[in-house]
Amino acid sequence: QVQLVESGGGLVQPGGSLRLSCAASGSIDSIGTMDWYRQTPGKQRELVATITTGGGSNYADFVKGRFTISRDNAKNTVALQMNSLIAEDTAVYYCYAQIRRSGVWSFRNYWGQGTQVIVSS
Repeated sequence: QVQLVESGGGLVQPGGSLRLSCAASGSIDSIGTMDWYRQTPGKQRELVATITTGGGSNYADFVKGRFTISRDNAKNTVALQMNSLIAEDTAVYYCYAQIRRSGVWSFRNYWGQGTQVIVSS
C-alpha cells in the first residue's frame, strides 16, 4: 500500500509562518508531480502549489510570493513553507502525488488525509 501523511498544521497568528510536510511511504517505484491543495467548508478543493520531479514549481496567484513548495526526491517528501499568513489561508491542506507503485505500470493519484491550518488572532 502507498500512503501520504501530512504534518505541520495548526493555529498561527496573521503574519506568521507555518511549514507543512508530507511523506509518501509504501512500495513506491516512482513519484511524479506533487501538489498541495486546500479546501474550506462549502468550497471546492483548490490547487495551491505544484512541483515536478525536476523541481519546477507553480503557484496559485493568491499565494505567490508568500508560499514556497519544495521536495526531496530521495526521501519522497514534499513541503510547503507558508509565510505572511492571512485569515483567508485558513483551510484544510491536502498533499497530492502521482505515484507508480512497484510492479505497476501506470501512475495513480494519491491524497493525504489533510491537515488543518487556522490563521487567527
